[in-house]
Amino acid sequence: MSQPARPGGRHPLLPPWATWWQRPFPDANTLLLQGRQPALVDTGFVAHADDTAAWARAHAGTAIGLVVNTHWHSDHVGGNAALQAQGAAIAAGAPEAEAVRRRDAGCCSAEYLDQPVAPYTVDVALADGQALRLGDTDWQVVRTPGHTPGHLALWQPDERLLVVGDALSDYDVGWVNLALDGPDAATTALTSLQRIAALDPRVVLPSHGPIPTDTAAAFAAALRRAQRLADDPQGAVWYGARRILAFALMIRDGLPSEEIEAYLLKRSWLLDAARLLNLTPQTLADELLASMLGNGALVLREGRIRAAAEHTPVTAQSLRVPYPRAWPAAESP
Repeated sequence: MSQPARPGGRHPLLPPWATWWQRPFPDANTLLLQGRQPALVDTGFVAHADDTAAWARAHAGTAIGLVVNTHWHSDHVGGNAALQAQGAAIAAGAPEAEAVRRRDAGCCSAEYLDQPVAPYTVDVALADGQALRLGDTDWQVVRTPGHTPGHLALWQPDERLLVVGDALSDYDVGWVNLALDGPDAATTALTSLQRIAALDPRVVLPSHGPIPTDTAAAFAAALRRAQRLADDPQGAVWYGARRILAFALMIRDGLPSEEIEAYLLKRSWLLDAARLLNLTPQTLADELLASMLGNGALVLREGRIRAAAEHTPVTAQSLRVPYPRAWPAAESP
């Protein structure tokens, strides 16, 4: 059973027309912007799509008119299909919007990461600097590539609110994929961080974890972390591998200890990481598991290796959605 929708509280840092839902993995945090046509920023993981849609309607008091995705990873777009079926339009950064419309096999990195995403399409492709009406307030689209090529932030200048997606959180920065996005992906992410830091936001709304109480400190820590990843490509590869594996285990209630190695050796992301690190896939799989078990990021319990971080349970049935290469053709927006 999925978790029931949780009450959305008024956050003291937010205006009354913004409702914030801080969610544990595998869901991204969700932001509801109320008004005549309510808008939702990010829709969580596919396993909890019905909860997301129910929460949004309950707090908006009416159907959601527009969903904006900060980027296309599975924890941000999992409720898109359910909300689109209820009449919501979907908006996303131009590069990713176009790929989803074409039904590119690599959409959402779903097959590459082995993270299921229910089929959806994008109705509105967003460009850098574009003005966007969300609820009853005006926002600006800010392209922030790095974590993904189409990653974007949303800036509300009157309240100085900044939705940052996975660009940073109160404790970390988003991982980068040097194999898919090129050796400069970490530097690109750093440049994006510098750009949004220069906006001097009052409030930063991250996709994971709490709203930082000290925005300047959160940016300073994120910039240091991003600089380290840019300076240490191998460290960036390791960081990404750890995050991808932890997420895979969260959505599968762990894996049997005797099966996890075989699972890893079939993953494209692990094969790419091994190549970039000049390791054999077997060596990387062994070292990845040993290091994460050693530092407590993974735990062995009841014969299964599981992610130690807090996360919401996922049913196996909810993962049975097709990879993008098998999605039905998209309708014209």
